Amino acid sequence: MEVSSSSAAEVPHYFLCPISLEVMRDPVTLATGITYDRASIERWLFTDGHATCPVTRRALAPAEMDATPNHTLRRLIQAWCAAHQVERFPTPRPPLDSCRVAALLDEGRHGGDRQAAAALREIKAVVAESERNRRCVEATPGAVDFLASLVAKHSSTSNDSSSKRASGQQDAADDDFVLDSPTSTSSPAEDALGVLYSLKPSERSLAQIMERDGDFLDALASVLRRPSYRSRAYGILLLKAMTAVLTPARLMMVSAGLVQEVVRVVSDRVSSKAVRAALHVLCRLCPWGRNRVKAVEAGAVAALVELLLDEGGRRVSELAVVAIDHLCGCAEGRSELVAYPAGLAVVSKKVMRVSVVATESAVRALHAVATHSPTSSVLQEMLAVGVVAKLLLVLEVNAGERAGLRAKEMLKTHARVWKDSPCLQTYMRDSYPR
Repeated sequence: MEVSSSSAAEVPHYFLCPISLEVMRDPVTLATGITYDRASIERWLFTDGHATCPVTRRALAPAEMDATPNHTLRRLIQAWCAAHQVERFPTPRPPLDSCRVAALLDEGRHGGDRQAAAALREIKAVVAESERNRRCVEATPGAVDFLASLVAKHSSTSNDSSSKRASGQQDAADDDFVLDSPTSTSSPAEDALGVLYSLKPSERSLAQIMERDGDFLDALASVLRRPSYRSRAYGILLLKAMTAVLTPARLMMVSAGLVQEVVRVVSDRVSSKAVRAALHVLCRLCPWGRNRVKAVEAGAVAALVELLLDEGGRRVSELAVVAIDHLCGCAEGRSELVAYPAGLAVVSKKVMRVSVVATESAVRALHAVATHSPTSSVLQEMLAVGVVAKLLLVLEVNAGERAGLRAKEMLKTHARVWKDSPCLQTYMRDSYPR
């Protein structure tokens, strides 16, 4: 509503939202008795994550988060607008409730494919409308299961991914993903996956998905093979959430195909957010069973080294180094790191340049190579690319107790090769541990 400056001065103060200081379109009242515009208070409570009344600062219980429509005040505002020849606000739509969501779910579950698609479109539209709607859908029993069932049902179709992978087309390069418009022509699996991701399902909901559908991870693997970068981004973000609730026994059983698709998300650089999620997944999978070997066979070492060479940011670099550390826990991983050009160099470069965690992981990876693969050529390469110099620096600046102990052990173990090498400057040889 636009009000002229002369009219704006006459607007009653109780018509103004305490948050936006604008005339309220849809006034609602909290349990504290304070009235706000619905959009403003829902943004305060749900999007910004506050749990207090902005005016009184009183803490709100979860049951008090839903505000009550103030119909009397809305009618007064409409009457004032009419009296002052100001364009009136349209009557707000009733807020979404769980009964309406439950009805949509019932239509989608018990109807045919057309009814399921229509229900999905409406759910997608209401979720994209507001944070309150998102919370309402997520809290409705059966909503998460319905969306997961659509992902599983449609995930294996349209998996011709070669063309877009080859051309490098990217339709979800943004760091933050939003739902497509309700009228988009994306596939049912992609729509369901996008809504499921946007709901931010709880750990309990995710665990229930796995209990009801033990093959859901295979469905996500199929999603990650799709040509759509948006589908792959949603898929890896959901997989990150899923792996956080899986038991070690289930983590050990993930398929080589799933691991391969996770690695491809890294190598294809689907998006910075998707790459971070993929690195998280790799770090969670690698400690269990033969997942290290599966990742190495999928080309993880090359993908991670290339990622580090591109300087993708501190968090990405930290996760990549941690993943390489995990991969060096197997002979295949160490062999790939040594064989890959600049592999040892880029790992040592991250020592003391990213974080304490990255330093400890990088030193541990180098320690694994120096302990289990100490061939003459490997030891000479460590000298030539600056690994030994970096280890001496770790000791000199006390970069961490565990990193320091490993660095000292490596330096002492291979002192015969390293200590008197002309590759080390005189001051470095003088500081070499005895």
